[in-house]
Amino acid sequence: MAKNKSFYICGECGYRTLKWMGKCSECGEWGSFVEEVEIKSGTSTSNINKKLTNINESSKKVFSFQDVIIEENFRYTTEISEFDRLLGGGLVKGEVVLITGNPGIGKSTLLLQLIGEYTKYGDVLYISGEESPMQIKNRGKRLGVTHDNIFLMSETDMTNIYEYISLKKPKVVVIDSIQTIYNSTYDSMPGTPTQIKECTMKIVELAKSLNIPFFIVGHITKEGKLAGPKLLEHIVDAVFSFEGEEGLFYRILRSSKNRFGSTNELAVFSMEEAGLREVKNSSEFFLSEREEKNIGSMVVPILEGTKVFLLEIQALITDMNIGIPKRIVQGYDRNRIQILTAIGEKIGKMNLGMKDLFVNVPGGITIKDPAGDLGVVISILSMYRGIPISQKIAAIGELGLRGEIRKVFFIDKRLRELEKLGFKGVYVPISNKKEIEKNSYKLKLIYLKNLEEVIERMVE
Repeated sequence: MAKNKSFYICGECGYRTLKWMGKCSECGEWGSFVEEVEIKSGTSTSNINKKLTNINESSKKVFSFQDVIIEENFRYTTEISEFDRLLGGGLVKGEVVLITGNPGIGKSTLLLQLIGEYTKYGDVLYISGEESPMQIKNRGKRLGVTHDNIFLMSETDMTNIYEYISLKKPKVVVIDSIQTIYNSTYDSMPGTPTQIKECTMKIVELAKSLNIPFFIVGHITKEGKLAGPKLLEHIVDAVFSFEGEEGLFYRILRSSKNRFGSTNELAVFSMEEAGLREVKNSSEFFLSEREEKNIGSMVVPILEGTKVFLLEIQALITDMNIGIPKRIVQGYDRNRIQILTAIGEKIGKMNLGMKDLFVNVPGGITIKDPAGDLGVVISILSMYRGIPISQKIAAIGELGLRGEIRKVFFIDKRLRELEKLGFKGVYVPISNKKEIEKNSYKLKLIYLKNLEEVIERMVE
């Protein structure tokens, strides 16, 4: 009988070593090594023959590129249009989607609502290693999900799951969660990097060979990272993460990877008694509590994937009480705020060295689009000089270190969204003028070349 082998594996990059290390030599992460014990089976003639048979079978799976036929309806769609948009137009057959998020944020609720939609294509299977079938059905009744072709399975052994799916071949499968599933070949606890990797590989094998789409729920650590090896995100086809602040009734589902659609997409849902409800007009949703005129506030049209969101950027400046001036930022890159503040001090003649500065994007969305730079600087200028800004005016533009307002992409999409919500005017880079003049808009277009022109316009 072969002796079991013990080794250590990095939870971040999957690097293996026979000895424990404080710092991973591959990715540089500290304290990421976990001990694993692998059961080694003895080599026999039957095992060798089995491997040769597998090689012969694998050769039969090689296809000519010209011979591969694409089905016309290769995506499953639902009535939840925002989720379909996030997927790139619907769920692709054989796709493996990983959904992560904090405990209790709504992952299981959304998936239960989704499988209710997918029942129109055939049988769907919900596998849970955390809840009993009775608990799942009780939640399903509350959400109005009571279809006859939903099958529940309370199982954690990957071997049993593999056999059942291979036999029954459901149309869609949900596994909640991957951290509770284990492969009995490995003598380690469920949730360890090896178990997560091996079980996910089996799931991907099932998905691709049988053309069955899978949803996998993944837990996250207290640092907000996915629990398990980083390799997990590379294996799956799409990675969606649930975001939302405690006490708020809405949830943001963000796409960070998608092989069959656009990345960096996001969809907004509101948490209600009957489950999650999609928010189609998300821009109006985030701007619903604005007043007629605001000091230190500016609206910016931000592009996330293929959709434009109108978000408010707020700035507050106060006198410093003691110590080092504060720079508190929420919803924007803190380093970028430092750069924009320096530009404002140099060109806008703002003395912020002895002031506390607070920048906030209400709604819990983090802006990564550089087109929000101009809105940030205008909101800070408005607060510093006490100039109120109309809620019907927006700003689009990226700032350079010399104060120049640089060209932004997809300007037409941004302007159309502003038009739709009844905005009257917008600050835009003059470098976008040729592109803008190709179309007609019901907006007052205020072309700007640099920050000095912004200050002149605000003083008028």
